[in-house]
Amino acid sequence: MSEYADLLIIGAGPAGMAAALAAAPSGARIVLLDDNPLPGGQIWRDGPQANLPNPARQMRKRLEACSNIRRHSGTRVIACAGPKQLLVEDADRGWLIGYDKLILCTGARELLLPFPGWTLPGVTGAGGLQALIKGGLPVQDERIVIAGSGPLLLASAATAKHNGARVLRIAEQACAAAVAGFAAQLPRWPNKLMQSVTLIDRHYRTGTYVLAALGNERLEGVRLQQQGKIVELECDRLACGFGLIPNTQLGQSLGCELEDQAIAVDAWQATRRADHYAAGECTGFGGSELALVEGAIAGHAAVGDLDSARALWPRRARWQGFANALNKAFTLDPQLKSLAQPDTLVCRCEDVPYAALAGHTDWREAKLASRCGMGACQGRVCGGALQHLFGWQPSAPRPPFSPARIETLLCLDDTPPA
Repeated sequence: MSEYADLLIIGAGPAGMAAALAAAPSGARIVLLDDNPLPGGQIWRDGPQANLPNPARQMRKRLEACSNIRRHSGTRVIACAGPKQLLVEDADRGWLIGYDKLILCTGARELLLPFPGWTLPGVTGAGGLQALIKGGLPVQDERIVIAGSGPLLLASAATAKHNGARVLRIAEQACAAAVAGFAAQLPRWPNKLMQSVTLIDRHYRTGTYVLAALGNERLEGVRLQQQGKIVELECDRLACGFGLIPNTQLGQSLGCELEDQAIAVDAWQATRRADHYAAGECTGFGGSELALVEGAIAGHAAVGDLDSARALWPRRARWQGFANALNKAFTLDPQLKSLAQPDTLVCRCEDVPYAALAGHTDWREAKLASRCGMGACQGRVCGGALQHLFGWQPSAPRPPFSPARIETLLCLDDTPPA
């Protein structure tokens, strides 16, 4: 079975939704793929305990009203099946999708850095905790510590508190001067200023980072380096997130080049492979506003409406300024590279400790010697950590990109020879 799209969009977060809506008036046959049940991505994740913002609801309604947009939810890309053709799979079947133009809106994932105890039950990513709570995880009266870097810590804390948790500490590794300098610039983006006011928390501490998660069978407490002093807090959950990593794996497999660990694009959001565009956080972290305008530019450009795309350049430049200020303020302290001890697991899938990796020179050598990155997550967690710790660039993934049924892989037999 196969399908064809004039424009195929991978990812239905803010960038993907905006791209589809921008391209829709052209009448092009548009297919929007996402692995979540509903559009919105991670930032607008739905669930029994989610409070979806009105812009997300409005964009969903507009998508449903467009007869030339076909949406496949719960669907993952399994392999590149040939020039301009992908093998995909949902819960029921696998099939081939051919396309004329493609926009990658694959988003980003959390950077998780290893430290003693980070694999204990009760320790998650900061964004991971937020997603779990939105999905229905009960946290009423639980004592929670949130640590790492960036505004996601405050957003995660707000979600936890809204659902009855007791947030004991929000540990921001950036220094007070950096955070204050960033805050002083927020009047340039008034809605961000108002948003930050609503997220202010008296338990927020700058110059503070996690040293170890404490406990035996599960998390019992956390040890923090807090403004030059060591502090220990008893807690039920610890959520750590050290920023975001662009999801570039599919882009790499399609032949798109990278720049600063993100998919490289030009002013039209076009990658260096013809007819392939990218938008949102796979091209660099900048927040939902930047993702929305990048997605719209990519959607207009992909269907040849260059005037509409160009008209959005000033808005993109404005939000790129916010992204630059954000990324500069929350640059990770080099001390975070020394959190892991020799016996600290770095690859939790294959039980590979830091000591087994420190003597190698690159990702491939370490992988061959230790099986690091060869487990269930296929390097999605340890790959980012090792890139931060040692500067190793993970290699492009080999298909299948996700676990797939044999019946799905047999669809590749229907692929015509290149």
